[in-house]
Amino acid sequence: MNIRQLAKSLNLSVSTVSRALNGYSDVSESTRARVVSAAKKSGYTADPAARGLRKRSSGLIAFVLSPPQKNFANPFFLDLMVGIEERLRETDFHLVIVSASSFEDEIERFKELVERHRVDGLIFARTRRIDPRISYLQARGVPFATHGRSETGSPAPFLDIDHEIVGNVGCARFIALGHRRIGLLNTPNELMYSHHRRRGYEKALQFASLDLDPELIVEEDLTEEGGAAGVRRLLALSSPPTAILCGHDIVAMGAMRTLHESGRAPGRDVGIIGSDDNPFGPFMSPPLTTFTAPRVAAGRRLAELLVNAMDGVPTEELQEVWKPELVIRASDGQPRLMSETRPASRAKRTRLV
Repeated sequence: MNIRQLAKSLNLSVSTVSRALNGYSDVSESTRARVVSAAKKSGYTADPAARGLRKRSSGLIAFVLSPPQKNFANPFFLDLMVGIEERLRETDFHLVIVSASSFEDEIERFKELVERHRVDGLIFARTRRIDPRISYLQARGVPFATHGRSETGSPAPFLDIDHEIVGNVGCARFIALGHRRIGLLNTPNELMYSHHRRRGYEKALQFASLDLDPELIVEEDLTEEGGAAGVRRLLALSSPPTAILCGHDIVAMGAMRTLHESGRAPGRDVGIIGSDDNPFGPFMSPPLTTFTAPRVAAGRRLAELLVNAMDGVPTEELQEVWKPELVIRASDGQPRLMSETRPASRAKRTRLV
């Protein structure tokens, strides 16, 4: 009997059976006793390959910080790490943090971790549509979980935030506020969430019967400098946008700074919406409208997905897409009007269902 059959006979999920057999504290004693008893009666034993992964020597899980990293204190990665560490504290694994100076250096760090047997599994983010990290780890049979989907290789454990919603709802909000020239200041399209965001943006324009103007879509690095450069490109158009959807709050920060320097007021002359809910967003001028999703909880879930994968839980049960929420502040707005119609200090969350 395999773990799927055992779970079916008990009318439990594979994940619950795996966790009960491995002594996790979030499984009740009555359920654990029931699972252990059924396993003994059926002659079930854990998959030796999966069990072997759990008993490798390092006892370490690596979280790899994705470049570009200007400094360590990126709120997104810090919150993910908090959640990952919280969850691993309930297991026999410990967390190590690894960073890379560039995309080229990143794969070398992966090889160092794997080929020297320094870690038992990896967690990483900012997945790409064609991701050499995924190809490498799957070829080596190393367990991993990603924050984000990919079009690379065979199915793998992931938790993703639906950035197609960000592109679609962000663009649709600008349309509802009266904008018709809406720019997309996106992060590089090789990143999977950038691809999804652009797809949502295009769908919103199509739904509103607005033409897609390729000049209004620019890609820049995920930095403040990238946001500044992108806005300068958009403002240089013969018919510049009256609203800009930014691929990240850090990009939006650079964009808003450049708008101020050009004599334009974000939220009045040019609407701005970000993504990722940076903690500095509410204190910008004006406060930044953005999208948010729980990051600490995502870190916990990523660690759980990886551990479950190492316990032999089927991959199709280890793939999740979470919906973001729109946080309305004051940087979006009707052309030349919005700063006078909504208090800048008030924020409203819109749950997407």
